[in-house]
Amino acid sequence: MSISPLPRWDVSNIYPSLKSIEFDAAFQDTTAQIDYLTNFFIDQLESSNTETAQTKLANITAESLERLNTLLERSGTVRAYIMAFETTNSRDKFARKKMSEFELLDAKILLLIKKFQIWIGKISPVLDGIIANNGTNSLHEFALREAEKNSKFMMSEKEESLAAELNMAGAGAWNKLQGTLTSQLTVEFELDGTTQKLPMPALINLHSHPEETIRHRAYLAEMSVWKTIEEPLAAAINAIKSTSITLNKKRGRKDTLEFSIDETKIDHQTLEAMLSAMRDSFPAFHRYFLTKAKRLGKEKLAWWDIFAPTGKLNRTYKWDQARDLISTNFEKFSPDLAAFSRKAFDNNWIDAEPREGKQGGAFCMSLPQARESRILCNFDGTLDQVITIAHELGHAFHNECAFNAKKTPLQQDSPMTLAETASIMCETIVMQAVLNSTVNPLEKLGILETSLIGDAQVIIDIYSRFIFEKEVLKRREDYELSAEDLCEIIESAQKATYGEGLDERYLMKYMWTWKPHYYSASNPFYNFPYSMGLLFSTGLSAIYQQKGASFLPDYTNLLSKTGEATVAELAGSFGINTREKKFWADSLQVILEKIDLYCQI
Repeated sequence: MSISPLPRWDVSNIYPSLKSIEFDAAFQDTTAQIDYLTNFFIDQLESSNTETAQTKLANITAESLERLNTLLERSGTVRAYIMAFETTNSRDKFARKKMSEFELLDAKILLLIKKFQIWIGKISPVLDGIIANNGTNSLHEFALREAEKNSKFMMSEKEESLAAELNMAGAGAWNKLQGTLTSQLTVEFELDGTTQKLPMPALINLHSHPEETIRHRAYLAEMSVWKTIEEPLAAAINAIKSTSITLNKKRGRKDTLEFSIDETKIDHQTLEAMLSAMRDSFPAFHRYFLTKAKRLGKEKLAWWDIFAPTGKLNRTYKWDQARDLISTNFEKFSPDLAAFSRKAFDNNWIDAEPREGKQGGAFCMSLPQARESRILCNFDGTLDQVITIAHELGHAFHNECAFNAKKTPLQQDSPMTLAETASIMCETIVMQAVLNSTVNPLEKLGILETSLIGDAQVIIDIYSRFIFEKEVLKRREDYELSAEDLCEIIESAQKATYGEGLDERYLMKYMWTWKPHYYSASNPFYNFPYSMGLLFSTGLSAIYQQKGASFLPDYTNLLSKTGEATVAELAGSFGINTREKKFWADSLQVILEKIDLYCQI
């Protein structure tokens, strides 16, 4: 079916263009704010210590927080505006130039934050009084406590400055290389009787094509294309992981995983409780894979069959249909959520058109000064893509809750583990509604299939990515990994999680090439937070089923406060103990019941 025209996002209300006077003024204002704060820190932080009068220390802390928030609001808007062009057209040389210029500012901002954290560590003996004696400080107590904790894992100020500057020419540059290479790849592919030049996101979308011959050819084409760039991407991932290892050691960290656990505001006990429950669920997922293989007339699934539809789900969606499906079902959950989604659709906050040069996958970004968000996706009319839009609207609604509560940027600094809460709640709302909309067994099977494909990705595939990254980091401490090493590790991880359900002859050894999550030195282990988001949101959904509309105020309040408490603390407000395996197992049971239903149909 035709799915054009599809919307491109509109950011003209932010600034007229990248070359406009207004954008240039905002860019220059960011620079001016950085310079002012740099001088303020030199004048005030370096000349004060625990012997300084507590009232003065409290005032210095409050002004630092206020100016940091103002700077982060401005710089966050400028960064997102540039990204609006860079991520949708990697050949836009001017956008890439502006991002390169902005990254110089970003490094300075990061250094200012670290400088402030180091100072908070120095005055930590009197921090309680500083927080108690000033309203701004008390509102930012969590940020200050986190700064105190992070100060224990810092290099010297000069070393942190050097690390921030070198990141642009090092890990940051490798990250950019991965994005550029993967976004500009195209492949000649015969589809519907016509040879087309497909960008990689469009080729990857063929994973879910109903015809096996097309899925198989797409898989072979994908493997062939990734092979052509495996060497530069292996170099990139080696450089990035080496950077993470080196800096975490220099900062006194046990390892990179410890850093990730602290950054995501959880603890080892919580992570292991969740991972243990996930491991216990593997046999049920293997049963799902084997049942699906049987439906496809096979003994086991090949990789190109994982996303294959089954049943008789003949649903494809035009853009307007996708919009109406999402908004209608959001309304049943929360009128506020529905109104927000309509605002996003009506104001062209979503860039949906797949095209060459555009980044694959999907994401949501915040424009804090405008108190708005923008969403990127690659819509192809499938139910899976409808669910993706609902997911990203959840992120945007999460931002909206914080904006409405007048939270500052420092208060909105949500960990990845909680950042997925609203997004997965929103996709669950839509998926459950679609599932409930049919009594036809074959159509129900098709909808269940779509749901379980997503669940399997977040539980099984995410666990494989966790194993992969952990092993890569372990080996990288001793030697540089070749492309062959990386392929071997990812295949081993896939075997360990997909188990007997997958044909070991046909895995996806190049998964590491195109997943951007592996290519960030500052966000290692960008995998288990997705699992935590799914299972935490599933647990919240169960509470919603019990409490109904009375659940919503507590839920939106939680979304507004995800940057102001740990996961365990916020979960505790709902009576949830994240350190107990039972909570995660109970959430998984909801998914396992879907597997039982799928296997019975």
